[in-house]
Amino acid sequence: MSDKLLYSLARPLLFSLDAEQAHNLTLPLLRRAAALGLTRLSSRPAPDPRTVMGITFPNPVGLAAGLDKDGAYIDGLASLGFGSIEIGTVTPRPQGGNPKPRIFRLPQAQGIINRMGFNNGGVDAFVANVQASRFYQDKQGVLGLNIGKNADTPIERAADDYLACLRKVYPYASYVTVNISSPNTKNLRQLQGESELDALLAQLKEEQLRLADEHKRYVPVALKIAPDIDGDQVRNIAGALLRHKIDGVIATNTTLSRTKVAGMQHGEETGGLSGAPVFELSNTVIRLLKAELGDALPIIGVGGIMRGEDARAKIEAGAQLVQLYSGLIYAGPALVRDTAAALRQAR
Repeated sequence: MSDKLLYSLARPLLFSLDAEQAHNLTLPLLRRAAALGLTRLSSRPAPDPRTVMGITFPNPVGLAAGLDKDGAYIDGLASLGFGSIEIGTVTPRPQGGNPKPRIFRLPQAQGIINRMGFNNGGVDAFVANVQASRFYQDKQGVLGLNIGKNADTPIERAADDYLACLRKVYPYASYVTVNISSPNTKNLRQLQGESELDALLAQLKEEQLRLADEHKRYVPVALKIAPDIDGDQVRNIAGALLRHKIDGVIATNTTLSRTKVAGMQHGEETGGLSGAPVFELSNTVIRLLKAELGDALPIIGVGGIMRGEDARAKIEAGAQLVQLYSGLIYAGPALVRDTAAALRQAR
């Protein structure tokens, strides 16, 4: 039985559950299936290596951060054939996130609204999970570690949290992502402002170079930005990325816009909207970034990839790699293989 058929049978059951309940059921089942070797029964993407940020990715389709915030399911997720796995967002101290319910499906729009709020067990538990994974121990592939700040850390002290996380995760990461674009931590997106971003990136770059010297290994740092920015903001962000020699940019996180889901059930819930409704917004930001950055630093495209053709549009807009999240909820694990095939054929 194909993985597409299996998921088509499982999806109605999963969608009958609260979204967070379904999430908490699915990931342990995936981990168990991988441990038993059941996920090997599905065909994996053919090799299609791409070198980005000095790292060779086995294929250009990665998992976006957010699905596995604590790094507890790395091996199960890796068994699906991703070219990279990005886990987090992690914060220095554990925090419960926002009150439940905090995830809402919008099937009519193939969208998801979440206001999780960086719920995680803290960076020490996160690192322990990474160390315990076979994926890390056996150096099986590319592992991105995504860092943020605690909700109760004043925004003017945000750099302290990012630096604390960077120091802890650096030895274990293929690359580190700095998340300043979640809409679910109060004032976080202020860090995308010109002066705030300049100050943060200067400190991060200094610490990255110090850690590279300490560990005798250079780990690239990428910045994850929001889709809700205009051309001037993109220019300011691109300028800061180039000035501070940041290694990459991930475009984009979730949107606060509700234009695509107006009038739908749950459409007015607060939080970040992902899935198909963010597709064009993220593509616009990718195109604007590409115009400013050229080939100076790579763009990783994420937002609304629900089928292979959507991934091709990200590459055509200027991305070198793509990441999936909400599309997996709607299309299932076969989306990884289908997306990789579409990008391989487009080369």
